[in-house]
Amino acid sequence: MIKKTLQLGMVLLLVAQMVTGQVITIENKSAQSYKGKVVSIPWEKVKAAYSTIDTANLKITDAVTKAEVVFQYEFLGGKEIQNLLVLVSLKPNSAVKLQLQKGKHAPFVAKTYGRFVPERKEDFAWENDKIAFRMYGKELENTPKENAFGIDVWVKRTDRLIINERYKRGEYHIDHGDGMDYYHVGFTLGAGNAMPFLKDSIWYSKNYTSYKVLDNGPIRTTFQLGYDAWDVAGKQVTATKTLSLDAGSQLNKVSVEYKYADGDNLPVVVGIIKRPEPGAALLNEKASILGYWEPEHGKDGTTGVGVVIPSPVSKMEVHRNQFIAYGTSVKNTPFVYYAGACWDRAGAITNEAQWFDYLVQFQKQIAAENIVVSAAAKK
Repeated sequence: MIKKTLQLGMVLLLVAQMVTGQVITIENKSAQSYKGKVVSIPWEKVKAAYSTIDTANLKITDAVTKAEVVFQYEFLGGKEIQNLLVLVSLKPNSAVKLQLQKGKHAPFVAKTYGRFVPERKEDFAWENDKIAFRMYGKELENTPKENAFGIDVWVKRTDRLIINERYKRGEYHIDHGDGMDYYHVGFTLGAGNAMPFLKDSIWYSKNYTSYKVLDNGPIRTTFQLGYDAWDVAGKQVTATKTLSLDAGSQLNKVSVEYKYADGDNLPVVVGIIKRPEPGAALLNEKASILGYWEPEHGKDGTTGVGVVIPSPVSKMEVHRNQFIAYGTSVKNTPFVYYAGACWDRAGAITNEAQWFDYLVQFQKQIAAENIVVSAAAKK
Protein backbone atom coordinates (compact mmCIF):
# COMPACT_ATOMS: atom_id res chain seq x y z
CA MET A 1 0.00 0.00 0.00
CA ILE A 2 1.38 3.40 -0.99
CA LYS A 3 1.70 5.67 2.01
CA LYS A 4 0.16 9.13 1.90
CA THR A 5 3.33 10.47 3.51
CA LEU A 6 5.22 9.84 0.29
CA GLN A 7 3.05 12.04 -1.90
CA LEU A 8 5.41 15.04 -1.78
CA GLY A 9 2.62 17.48 -2.51
CA MET A 10 2.00 16.08 -5.99
CA VAL A 11 -1.42 14.63 -6.64
CA LEU A 12 -2.13 12.30 -9.53
CA LEU A 13 -5.61 11.23 -10.49
CA LEU A 14 -5.99 8.76 -13.35
CA VAL A 15 -9.69 8.30 -13.97
CA ALA A 16 -10.62 5.48 -16.34
CA GLN A 17 -14.29 6.26 -16.89
CA MET A 18 -16.74 4.54 -19.23
CA VAL A 19 -18.70 7.53 -20.53
CA THR A 20 -20.67 6.32 -23.54
CA GLY A 21 -20.67 2.59 -23.14
CA GLN A 22 -17.80 1.79 -25.47
CA VAL A 23 -15.52 4.76 -24.79
CA ILE A 24 -12.96 4.76 -21.99
CA THR A 25 -11.72 8.13 -20.75
CA ILE A 26 -8.39 8.01 -18.96
CA GLU A 27 -7.69 11.31 -17.24
CA ASN A 28 -4.46 12.52 -15.68
CA LYS A 29 -5.19 15.29 -13.20
CA SER A 30 -1.63 15.87 -12.10
CA ALA A 31 1.53 17.67 -13.12
CA GLN A 32 3.18 14.31 -13.83
CA SER A 33 3.77 13.13 -17.39
CA TYR A 34 3.40 9.45 -18.28
CA LYS A 35 4.92 8.02 -21.44
CA GLY A 36 3.87 4.50 -22.31
CA LYS A 37 2.04 3.79 -19.05
CA VAL A 38 0.21 0.50 -18.51
CA VAL A 39 -3.21 1.40 -17.07
CA SER A 40 -5.30 -1.34 -15.47
CA ILE A 41 -9.12 -1.29 -15.83
CA PRO A 42 -11.15 -3.83 -13.79
CA TRP A 43 -12.86 -6.28 -16.12
CA GLU A 44 -16.23 -6.01 -14.42
CA LYS A 45 -16.25 -2.31 -15.27
CA VAL A 46 -15.54 -3.08 -18.91
CA LYS A 47 -18.39 -5.62 -19.10
CA ALA A 48 -20.80 -3.26 -17.33
CA ALA A 49 -20.29 -0.72 -20.08
CA TYR A 50 -19.88 -3.10 -23.01
CA SER A 51 -22.03 -6.13 -22.26
CA THR A 52 -21.63 -7.62 -25.74
CA ILE A 53 -17.84 -7.48 -25.72
CA ASP A 54 -16.16 -10.28 -27.65
CA THR A 55 -12.67 -10.86 -26.30
CA ALA A 56 -11.64 -12.70 -29.46
CA ASN A 57 -12.81 -9.85 -31.67
CA LEU A 58 -11.85 -6.59 -29.96
CA LYS A 59 -10.00 -3.55 -31.20
CA ILE A 60 -9.18 -0.45 -29.15
CA THR A 61 -8.37 2.87 -30.82
CA ASP A 62 -7.67 6.42 -29.75
CA ALA A 63 -11.01 8.14 -30.26
CA VAL A 64 -9.29 11.27 -31.60
CA THR A 65 -6.34 10.03 -33.65
CA LYS A 66 -7.90 6.66 -34.54
CA ALA A 67 -4.54 4.99 -33.85
CA GLU A 68 -4.75 1.48 -32.45
CA VAL A 69 -3.92 0.99 -28.77
CA VAL A 70 -2.03 -2.06 -27.53
CA PHE A 71 -3.90 -3.95 -24.83
CA GLN A 72 -3.72 -7.15 -22.78
CA TYR A 73 -6.13 -9.27 -20.80
CA GLU A 74 -4.74 -9.78 -17.30
CA PHE A 75 -5.63 -13.12 -15.68
CA LEU A 76 -3.42 -13.01 -12.55
CA GLY A 77 -2.90 -16.75 -12.81
CA GLY A 78 -6.59 -17.68 -13.02
CA LYS A 79 -8.90 -18.75 -15.83
CA GLU A 80 -11.06 -15.61 -15.86
CA ILE A 81 -10.02 -12.15 -17.04
CA GLN A 82 -9.40 -9.82 -14.10
CA ASN A 83 -8.32 -6.58 -15.78
CA LEU A 84 -7.97 -4.93 -19.16
CA LEU A 85 -4.50 -3.44 -19.52
CA VAL A 86 -3.97 -0.60 -22.01
CA LEU A 87 -0.73 1.12 -23.01
CA VAL A 88 -1.20 4.89 -23.19
CA SER A 89 0.73 8.14 -22.81
CA LEU A 90 -0.67 10.95 -20.66
CA LYS A 91 0.42 14.55 -20.55
CA PRO A 92 -0.07 16.54 -17.34
CA ASN A 93 -3.68 17.58 -16.72
CA SER A 94 -4.93 15.88 -19.86
CA ALA A 95 -7.18 13.04 -20.92
CA VAL A 96 -7.29 10.38 -23.62
CA LYS A 97 -10.43 8.70 -24.91
CA LEU A 98 -10.26 5.11 -26.11
CA GLN A 99 -12.89 3.50 -28.34
CA LEU A 100 -13.74 -0.17 -27.80
CA GLN A 101 -15.19 -1.80 -30.90
CA LYS A 102 -15.62 -5.12 -32.62
CA GLY A 103 -12.85 -6.00 -35.02
CA LYS A 104 -9.50 -7.69 -35.36
CA HIS A 105 -6.65 -5.68 -33.89
CA ALA A 106 -3.33 -5.42 -35.65
CA PRO A 107 -0.71 -7.94 -34.47
CA PHE A 108 0.87 -6.77 -31.20
CA VAL A 109 4.64 -6.86 -30.86
CA ALA A 110 5.34 -8.41 -27.46
CA LYS A 111 7.26 -6.05 -25.18
CA THR A 112 7.50 -8.32 -22.10
CA TYR A 113 8.28 -12.00 -21.66
CA GLY A 114 9.46 -14.46 -19.03
CA ARG A 115 9.99 -18.19 -18.63
CA PHE A 116 11.42 -21.01 -16.57
CA VAL A 117 14.74 -22.16 -18.06
CA PRO A 118 15.30 -25.84 -17.19
CA GLU A 119 18.13 -26.13 -19.69
CA ARG A 120 20.22 -23.62 -17.67
CA LYS A 121 20.05 -25.02 -14.13
CA GLU A 122 16.50 -23.86 -13.48
CA ASP A 123 16.93 -20.13 -14.04
CA PHE A 124 13.84 -17.97 -14.27
CA ALA A 125 14.50 -15.20 -16.79
CA TRP A 126 12.33 -12.26 -17.82
CA GLU A 127 12.62 -9.06 -19.83
CA ASN A 128 10.90 -6.13 -21.46
CA ASP A 129 11.89 -3.80 -24.28
CA LYS A 130 14.47 -2.06 -22.03
CA ILE A 131 16.26 -4.55 -19.79
CA ALA A 132 16.38 -8.24 -18.74
CA PHE A 133 16.76 -10.11 -15.45
CA ARG A 134 17.02 -13.59 -13.99
CA MET A 135 16.79 -15.36 -10.65
CA TYR A 136 18.27 -18.70 -9.72
CA GLY A 137 16.65 -22.07 -9.12
CA LYS A 138 17.40 -24.98 -6.83
CA GLU A 139 19.64 -26.80 -9.29
CA LEU A 140 22.25 -24.03 -9.22
CA GLU A 141 22.97 -24.85 -5.56
CA ASN A 142 24.74 -27.99 -6.83
CA THR A 143 27.40 -25.78 -8.46
CA PRO A 144 28.77 -23.67 -5.56
CA LYS A 145 31.12 -21.65 -7.78
CA GLU A 146 28.14 -20.36 -9.80
CA ASN A 147 25.52 -20.16 -7.07
CA ALA A 148 24.03 -16.76 -6.24
CA PHE A 149 21.17 -15.35 -4.17
CA GLY A 150 20.28 -12.00 -5.69
CA ILE A 151 18.61 -10.62 -8.80
CA ASP A 152 20.82 -10.78 -11.90
CA VAL A 153 20.80 -8.19 -14.70
CA TRP A 154 21.14 -8.89 -18.41
CA VAL A 155 21.78 -5.58 -20.13
CA LYS A 156 20.35 -5.03 -23.61
CA ARG A 157 20.42 -2.38 -26.31
CA THR A 158 17.51 -3.51 -28.42
CA ASP A 159 13.76 -3.39 -27.94
CA ARG A 160 13.51 -6.98 -29.20
CA LEU A 161 12.96 -9.83 -26.77
CA ILE A 162 16.28 -11.65 -26.60
CA ILE A 163 16.21 -14.13 -23.70
CA ASN A 164 15.62 -17.20 -25.85
CA GLU A 165 18.31 -16.17 -28.32
CA ARG A 166 20.90 -15.81 -25.56
CA TYR A 167 20.09 -19.12 -23.94
CA LYS A 168 20.22 -20.84 -27.32
CA ARG A 169 23.65 -19.32 -28.10
CA GLY A 170 24.97 -20.01 -24.62
CA GLU A 171 27.41 -17.10 -24.93
CA TYR A 172 26.06 -14.87 -22.20
CA HIS A 173 29.22 -12.83 -21.68
CA ILE A 174 29.65 -11.79 -25.33
CA ASP A 175 27.80 -8.83 -26.84
CA HIS A 176 26.42 -9.90 -30.21
CA GLY A 177 24.97 -6.46 -30.80
CA ASP A 178 22.00 -6.69 -28.42
CA GLY A 179 23.75 -6.64 -25.03
CA MET A 180 25.14 -9.26 -22.68
CA ASP A 181 25.47 -10.58 -19.13
CA TYR A 182 28.39 -9.04 -17.25
CA TYR A 183 26.62 -8.30 -13.95
CA HIS A 184 28.06 -10.21 -10.97
CA VAL A 185 25.72 -11.25 -8.14
CA GLY A 186 27.41 -13.89 -5.98
CA PHE A 187 26.25 -14.30 -2.39
CA THR A 188 24.59 -10.88 -2.26
CA LEU A 189 21.19 -9.34 -2.96
CA GLY A 190 22.40 -8.41 -6.44
CA ALA A 191 20.17 -5.88 -8.17
CA GLY A 192 17.53 -5.38 -5.51
CA ASN A 193 16.54 -8.64 -3.86
CA ALA A 194 14.92 -8.56 -0.39
CA MET A 195 15.71 -10.71 2.65
CA PRO A 196 15.00 -10.69 6.41
CA PHE A 197 17.51 -8.80 8.56
CA LEU A 198 18.01 -9.66 12.25
CA LYS A 199 20.97 -9.62 14.66
CA ASP A 200 23.01 -7.45 12.30
CA SER A 201 22.82 -10.10 9.58
CA ILE A 202 21.01 -10.77 6.31
CA TRP A 203 19.27 -14.15 6.56
CA TYR A 204 19.42 -15.50 3.03
CA SER A 205 16.93 -18.04 1.77
CA LYS A 206 18.14 -20.65 -0.64
CA ASN A 207 17.10 -20.43 -4.28
CA TYR A 208 13.50 -20.71 -5.40
CA THR A 209 11.88 -24.15 -5.54
CA SER A 210 8.62 -23.43 -7.39
CA TYR A 211 7.37 -20.97 -9.99
CA LYS A 212 4.12 -19.92 -11.62
CA VAL A 213 3.63 -17.62 -14.61
CA LEU A 214 0.55 -15.47 -13.96
CA ASP A 215 0.56 -13.36 -17.15
CA ASN A 216 3.03 -13.17 -20.01
CA GLY A 217 2.78 -10.12 -22.25
CA PRO A 218 2.48 -8.37 -24.52
CA ILE A 219 2.73 -5.37 -22.16
CA ARG A 220 3.01 -6.92 -18.68
CA THR A 221 4.64 -10.13 -17.46
CA THR A 222 3.95 -11.35 -13.92
CA PHE A 223 5.20 -14.48 -12.18
CA GLN A 224 5.64 -15.97 -8.71
CA LEU A 225 8.62 -17.72 -7.14
CA GLY A 226 8.24 -19.90 -4.04
CA TYR A 227 10.94 -20.43 -1.40
CA ASP A 228 11.13 -23.33 1.06
CA ALA A 229 11.34 -22.62 4.78
CA TRP A 230 14.69 -21.45 6.10
CA ASP A 231 16.05 -20.40 9.47
CA VAL A 232 15.78 -16.69 10.30
CA ALA A 233 17.33 -16.11 13.72
CA GLY A 234 15.60 -19.14 15.16
CA LYS A 235 12.26 -18.95 13.35
CA GLN A 236 11.21 -20.84 10.22
CA VAL A 237 10.18 -18.52 7.39
CA THR A 238 8.80 -19.21 3.91
CA ALA A 239 8.45 -16.66 1.13
CA THR A 240 6.52 -16.10 -2.08
CA LYS A 241 7.84 -13.39 -4.38
CA THR A 242 5.61 -11.94 -7.10
CA LEU A 243 7.46 -9.95 -9.75
CA SER A 244 5.83 -7.87 -12.46
CA LEU A 245 7.50 -5.99 -15.32
CA ASP A 246 5.68 -3.54 -17.59
CA ALA A 247 6.63 -2.51 -21.09
CA GLY A 248 8.94 0.51 -21.14
CA SER A 249 9.87 0.35 -17.45
CA GLN A 250 13.38 -0.03 -16.06
CA LEU A 251 11.98 -1.29 -12.73
CA ASN A 252 10.12 -4.42 -11.64
CA LYS A 253 7.33 -4.34 -9.10
CA VAL A 254 8.21 -6.87 -6.38
CA SER A 255 5.74 -8.12 -3.77
CA VAL A 256 7.08 -10.46 -1.06
CA GLU A 257 4.84 -12.47 1.28
CA TYR A 258 6.62 -13.93 4.29
CA LYS A 259 4.96 -16.62 6.41
CA TYR A 260 6.06 -17.67 9.90
CA ALA A 261 4.50 -18.79 13.17
CA ASP A 262 4.66 -15.82 15.55
CA GLY A 263 2.81 -12.54 15.22
CA ASP A 264 5.74 -10.18 15.02
CA ASN A 265 6.57 -7.97 12.07
CA LEU A 266 9.72 -8.97 10.20
CA PRO A 267 12.65 -6.58 9.67
CA VAL A 268 13.81 -6.78 6.05
CA VAL A 269 16.39 -5.18 3.80
CA VAL A 270 16.50 -4.51 0.08
CA GLY A 271 20.02 -4.35 -1.28
CA ILE A 272 22.38 -3.71 -4.18
CA ILE A 273 25.85 -5.20 -4.45
CA LYS A 274 28.61 -2.57 -4.20
CA ARG A 275 31.69 -2.86 -6.41
CA PRO A 276 35.18 -2.23 -5.00
CA GLU A 277 35.96 0.48 -7.56
CA PRO A 278 34.54 4.03 -7.23
CA GLY A 279 30.97 4.57 -8.36
CA ALA A 280 28.13 6.99 -7.56
CA ALA A 281 25.37 6.32 -5.02
CA LEU A 282 22.05 7.89 -4.05
CA LEU A 283 20.77 7.09 -0.55
CA ASN A 284 17.58 9.12 -0.08
CA GLU A 285 16.01 7.84 3.12
CA LYS A 286 13.18 10.40 3.12
CA ALA A 287 11.88 9.34 -0.30
CA SER A 288 12.97 5.68 0.11
CA ILE A 289 15.12 5.75 -3.03
CA LEU A 290 18.34 3.74 -3.30
CA GLY A 291 20.37 4.26 -6.46
CA TYR A 292 23.77 3.12 -7.67
CA TRP A 293 25.74 4.02 -10.78
CA GLU A 294 28.37 1.33 -10.96
CA PRO A 295 31.98 1.88 -11.98
CA GLU A 296 32.55 1.29 -15.68
CA HIS A 297 33.01 -2.39 -16.48
CA GLY A 298 35.82 -1.98 -19.01
CA LYS A 299 34.60 -1.95 -22.60
CA ASP A 300 31.22 -3.36 -21.48
CA GLY A 301 29.97 -0.02 -20.19
CA THR A 302 28.16 0.92 -16.99
CA THR A 303 25.10 -0.46 -15.23
CA GLY A 304 22.77 1.64 -13.12
CA VAL A 305 20.81 -0.18 -10.40
CA GLY A 306 17.95 1.21 -8.35
CA VAL A 307 15.34 0.51 -5.68
CA VAL A 308 12.21 2.50 -4.81
CA ILE A 309 10.24 1.48 -1.69
CA PRO A 310 6.72 2.94 -1.25
CA SER A 311 6.74 2.33 2.52
CA PRO A 312 9.08 4.20 4.90
CA VAL A 313 12.62 2.96 5.51
CA SER A 314 14.41 3.43 8.81
CA LYS A 315 17.84 4.02 7.27
CA MET A 316 20.13 3.32 4.34
CA GLU A 317 23.81 2.49 4.52
CA VAL A 318 26.69 0.44 3.18
CA HIS A 319 26.58 -2.87 5.03
CA ARG A 320 29.71 -4.84 4.31
CA ASN A 321 29.79 -4.98 0.49
CA GLN A 322 26.21 -3.89 -0.19
CA PHE A 323 24.03 -0.78 -0.22
CA ILE A 324 20.97 -1.68 1.82
CA ALA A 325 17.69 -0.05 2.79
CA TYR A 326 16.09 -1.15 6.05
CA GLY A 327 12.33 -1.69 6.03
CA THR A 328 9.62 -3.70 7.77
CA SER A 329 7.43 -6.48 6.45
CA VAL A 330 4.12 -6.23 8.30
CA LYS A 331 2.69 -9.60 9.33
CA ASN A 332 0.21 -10.96 6.73
CA THR A 333 0.81 -7.99 4.44
CA PRO A 334 2.93 -8.13 1.26
CA PHE A 335 6.12 -6.09 1.34
CA VAL A 336 6.10 -4.14 -1.93
CA TYR A 337 8.95 -2.33 -3.63
CA TYR A 338 10.40 -1.63 -7.08
CA ALA A 339 13.84 -2.69 -8.30
CA GLY A 340 15.62 -2.64 -11.62
CA ALA A 341 18.49 -1.44 -13.74
CA CYS A 342 19.66 0.39 -16.86
CA TRP A 343 22.70 0.27 -19.17
CA ASP A 344 24.49 3.30 -20.57
CA ARG A 345 25.17 1.50 -23.89
CA ALA A 346 21.43 1.32 -24.53
CA GLY A 347 21.59 5.07 -25.15
CA ALA A 348 18.55 6.23 -23.17
CA ILE A 349 20.16 6.71 -19.73
CA THR A 350 23.86 7.39 -20.04
CA ASN A 351 25.07 8.86 -16.72
CA GLU A 352 24.36 8.86 -13.00
CA ALA A 353 22.45 12.15 -13.04
CA GLN A 354 19.96 10.80 -15.57
CA TRP A 355 19.60 7.51 -13.69
CA PHE A 356 19.03 9.12 -10.32
CA ASP A 357 16.50 11.52 -11.88
CA TYR A 358 14.68 8.53 -13.39
CA LEU A 359 14.38 6.97 -9.92
CA VAL A 360 13.19 10.25 -8.37
CA GLN A 361 10.53 10.74 -11.05
CA PHE A 362 9.45 7.11 -10.74
CA GLN A 363 9.00 7.54 -6.99
CA LYS A 364 6.93 10.69 -7.49
CA GLN A 365 4.66 8.93 -9.96
CA ILE A 366 3.91 5.89 -7.80
CA ALA A 367 3.58 8.00 -4.63
CA ALA A 368 0.91 10.19 -6.19
CA GLU A 369 -0.96 7.61 -8.28
CA ASN A 370 -4.67 7.15 -7.62
CA ILE A 371 -6.75 5.33 -10.22
CA VAL A 372 -10.53 5.56 -10.02
CA VAL A 373 -12.70 3.60 -12.46
CA SER A 374 -16.42 4.04 -13.13
CA ALA A 375 -18.69 2.69 -15.84
CA ALA A 376 -22.10 3.32 -17.32
CA ALA A 377 -23.81 1.07 -19.84
CA LYS A 378 -24.67 2.58 -23.20
CA LYS A 379 -28.28 3.70 -23.42
